Amino acid sequence: MLDPQGQTVERALPALGFDGVSHVRVGRLVELEAEDPGRIEEMCEQLLANPLVEDYEVVTLA
Repeated sequence: MLDPQGQTVERALPALGFDGVSHVRVGRLVELEAEDPGRIEEMCEQLLANPLVEDYEVVTLA
């Protein structure tokens, strides 16, 4: 998967003195509270994530 922002950051870090960094990915985070957490997967599939270019992970916090 192409990540132009991640590639730009990866190329810029050594110029700033940060060597030895690789596999940089830039993404986004969606946080929400839901009355029915069982529907979060459905929300992701229908609206929150574009399955053609994005992966997503649902994490439940205690």
